[in-house]
Amino acid sequence: MQAAKALTLEDLTSFCIRRGFFLPTGRIYGGIRGFYDYGPLGAEMRKEILDDWWYYFVRRRSDVVGIHGAIITHPKTWEASGHVESFFDYLVTCRKCGKDYRADQLLEDLGFRLQTPTLDAISRVIRENDVRCPECGGELSEPQPFNLMFVTYVGPKRGAASEAYLRPETAQLIFTNFKDIYYTMGMKLPFGIAQVGEVFRNEISPRGFLFRLRQFTQMEIEYFVNPKKANECPFFDEVAGMTVQLLTAEQQERGEGEPLRITLAEAWECGYIGSQWHAYWIGESLRWLVRIGLSPHRLRVREHVKGELAHYAVQTFDVEYYFHFMGWKEIEGISNRGDYDLSRHQQFSGKTMAVEDGGELVIPHVIEPSFGLERIILALLTEAYRLEAGRPLLALNPRVAPVKVAVFPIVAKPDFVRKAREIYAMVKEHFTAIYEEKGTIGRRYYDADEMGVPFAVTIDGRTLEDDTVTVRFRDTKEQVRVPVSELVSTLRDLMARWDEVSRRRAAAPASEQSL
Repeated sequence: MQAAKALTLEDLTSFCIRRGFFLPTGRIYGGIRGFYDYGPLGAEMRKEILDDWWYYFVRRRSDVVGIHGAIITHPKTWEASGHVESFFDYLVTCRKCGKDYRADQLLEDLGFRLQTPTLDAISRVIRENDVRCPECGGELSEPQPFNLMFVTYVGPKRGAASEAYLRPETAQLIFTNFKDIYYTMGMKLPFGIAQVGEVFRNEISPRGFLFRLRQFTQMEIEYFVNPKKANECPFFDEVAGMTVQLLTAEQQERGEGEPLRITLAEAWECGYIGSQWHAYWIGESLRWLVRIGLSPHRLRVREHVKGELAHYAVQTFDVEYYFHFMGWKEIEGISNRGDYDLSRHQQFSGKTMAVEDGGELVIPHVIEPSFGLERIILALLTEAYRLEAGRPLLALNPRVAPVKVAVFPIVAKPDFVRKAREIYAMVKEHFTAIYEEKGTIGRRYYDADEMGVPFAVTIDGRTLEDDTVTVRFRDTKEQVRVPVSELVSTLRDLMARWDEVSRRRAAAPASEQSL
């Protein structure tokens, strides 16, 4: 089997469009950059990831509740949060052809890596290196700040009084609703509020397929703690022994690129991670990313250097995934936001954001794990893509596979089709499933493999005799016999024990394979 290392971003983009994972929005009109529609397989994969995230971080926990906030909120929200004043990238424009560029991306593409992409630093690099337009060689303008929020209007009239914004993040809806949730749900510190939702950023130059979009989905938790108890995490022992690849701000400032291999306990004790709660949420995030199918060795934790810290952040770490066609790229940010947001909303609204804890009123500090759904999907597809005899295969974990089971009659004869449709109806009550009777059985297997279907159930001549079917494993091509009466429970068990089963089956000789 050929590894995914030969895959290019262009190959993956083409594959996703051909198989209906993602489609350029408005494609018949030429599309619009930075926007993609989810196709049928993509929509199913999206739902599987969101459902598992919500289960893992909300439903299985007693200290996290969820909300679903509005896309447009009171515009004062974004003044208080600092987005009106501080949420921008730097834009440069070619004076000859008029093409716009995001300045730091343009310089990075040309080999200039700025640790602190300030206005002065960008301007100096462009001037000293005579950086010109890659398209026509024209002179570039001075960099100018460009606010990334989409402006819209509420009501029939357009004007300053009706101006509003499409939300650039989901977090602020959590902060503005914080006190109501605290009281209505009877919460006590420490606790978290989670939200999944669409956000909008008017990127200057969206690129990288799903990596940088103008509309995307965030999965965020704001976890509130008493600042005096930042190092009193009762769950810390669950992750303390995890070894992570950690690239600190200090290492980066010294020009070092090789991360430390260090346990989270050591990282906290040495002061690399500022609080125990922050270290815990790094570990818990990594556990979920591995759970859905990303390899630990392709994940690292990189601390933001001082110059790239957001205006609200005390300390921020990115969980980065290694894309062999793009290098290390962020798929999640985990920030210590301090009390910035609650204090600002208290200041701008005149409403107190303090809550009682241990007999005193405190404004909580916030740890924020923020996942980008589309970036995680891009990482999962990159990780899963294989070539087998020149044919694509997606080795997706069943937790996130858009289709779990394929049901095939070995031939399209009436008795086989009748029995196959009966089994398909039964399986579909429990799992996302597909049915196909056309084409050779080999071709149908290939198609299912390409969609990432972990199991194919085949109805053959023996099925009509003893009511058993074969279950074919996508990754090993092994087939085992299962009674129809036990099919659903067997599939459910195999999916629940996927990591264990797949490792054992890959290692054992064919003669020793068993369920």
